[in-house]
Amino acid sequence: MTDFKPPVTVALTGASGAQYGLRLIDVLVASGHEVWVMISKAAHMVIATETDVSLPAQPKRLVEALTEQSGAKPGQIRCFGREDWMAPVASGSGAPSAMVICPCSTGTLSAVATGASNNLIERAADVAIKERRTLVMVPRESPFSPIHLEHMLALSRLGVVILPAAPGFYHRPERIEDLIDFVVARILNQLGIAHRLVPRWGEGHETTSNDTDNEVNSTEE
Repeated sequence: MTDFKPPVTVALTGASGAQYGLRLIDVLVASGHEVWVMISKAAHMVIATETDVSLPAQPKRLVEALTEQSGAKPGQIRCFGREDWMAPVASGSGAPSAMVICPCSTGTLSAVATGASNNLIERAADVAIKERRTLVMVPRESPFSPIHLEHMLALSRLGVVILPAAPGFYHRPERIEDLIDFVVARILNQLGIAHRLVPRWGEGHETTSNDTDNEVNSTEE
């Protein structure tokens, strides 16, 4: 038995936006959750391209690297390989876990929408859907084609949360990290995990509608 909070599965696939997934892992670790990690082959390439983080593919070494990077406690992070079919996420009888695919490639989106289950990430998502567990998918593509949109609609109707990596600006970001935290905060909201990454709408914002109208009128003048 461990003292960690319930596990959350985080899968990184081959879309741009590896920073979102890596930051999510760090925040989940800091919040005390056990974190189960899967990283696709394409995601390793994206991580190497977009960041200065070096992550090995072999699960045991990956655990060591992520533990050092995130400051996790021993045993807090578990990593599973592409075809580790004995992983708990591969079966509905395994330990229940909310799952986040972040970033989610449109290829993964398609595979999950059609129940392909060609690798452990796809199978874990399939299990989450059939067991009615929380599944959040964070696609990062632009523009979306009708194929992408139809797959998103199909998944949404099954209860999957489609949360595009589309950061807002009302918190007045000053750094790239602020934009990353905006998306991670929205993911945490869906998981029901408390955080202070980004102020919630209305917090510390005292501007009234009349103030806004006056500012607009002043600008127009």
